[in-house]
Amino acid sequence: MFMRNDTNEEATGSTRRTALRGLGLAVGGMALASGPGASAASAAPRRGLATYVLVHGTHSAGAFWVPIARELVLRGHRVVMVDQPRHGAEAFVAESYQRQDLAAMAVEPSPLKGLGLDDYEARVTGIVRRAARNGPVVLVGHSLGGVSVSRVGDAVPHLLHHICYMAAFCPSRVLPTADACTAAPENANAVSPVELTVGDPDRLGVLRLNFRTGVRGELALLKEMICADYPDADFRRILAGMQTDEPVAAYAGRAVGRAGTWGRLPRTYLRFGKDRTIATALQDRMIAEADASTPGNRFRMHDFPDASHVGPLDPTPVADVLDTLARQRG
Repeated sequence: MFMRNDTNEEATGSTRRTALRGLGLAVGGMALASGPGASAASAAPRRGLATYVLVHGTHSAGAFWVPIARELVLRGHRVVMVDQPRHGAEAFVAESYQRQDLAAMAVEPSPLKGLGLDDYEARVTGIVRRAARNGPVVLVGHSLGGVSVSRVGDAVPHLLHHICYMAAFCPSRVLPTADACTAAPENANAVSPVELTVGDPDRLGVLRLNFRTGVRGELALLKEMICADYPDADFRRILAGMQTDEPVAAYAGRAVGRAGTWGRLPRTYLRFGKDRTIATALQDRMIAEADASTPGNRFRMHDFPDASHVGPLDPTPVADVLDTLARQRG
């Protein structure tokens, strides 16, 4: 479960439990920014071309998208890989994390404390506004990035051509936050990195994880969560790009798309069948609840039955689907 924003004693006492089930981990490394929070993956824009705005998930960065972005650019698209505030090119790296001093890590303050979905939405909306000056915008989110897609879909629906969730959270009235989604019974078999939590999330204001662990059991658990089917070398490459901190408020923020704004946008869901972070059953429930809220505008669903949370090692099948979205009509 993700952390909830309750203020009563019982909720505070359960913070650690709620933060540690079904983390929406999406992974990647540092990104070179071409402006605040953005990494451009193409040459100078030509008016009228579609721009793909790609949003990473928790403990990640825009560079997560590099393999898919490269493929889209080679097919003639413009691509912007978003770095959310204090991620990627703005990343905070705890001094104690560099030294692997776990006792110091448990108390070292984080500048991500206090950040939330309002900050994330503002970052993505600003990039969408700029990109939309040059042509259609396709907005794609992975994992926790889905809550930003929903928020931006409400904020500037007139600037979006298509929205896409890639094994991502799509909250509903019944499950209005990432916390609520991961607490759903459909996510009961998700894997949780309890052993990797460092410090008290309530005090730090962030969920802090140690991705530089050398403990064999912890590495095995991380691999099962993220990419069980990947070779070990690729798994280690992914871990190298992970960030320790994610603000707890991002998990608790409401992100329910409204029928008259978000609900009017053409939307696609990329369903990953071997996801151990956002269980496939939870993905199915989120799709069904979104469709029930806008029966005249349902998800276009693409199934990747063998994909783990980060998706196929070969980016081509995912890029094949994304490539079509710019040409689709409502």
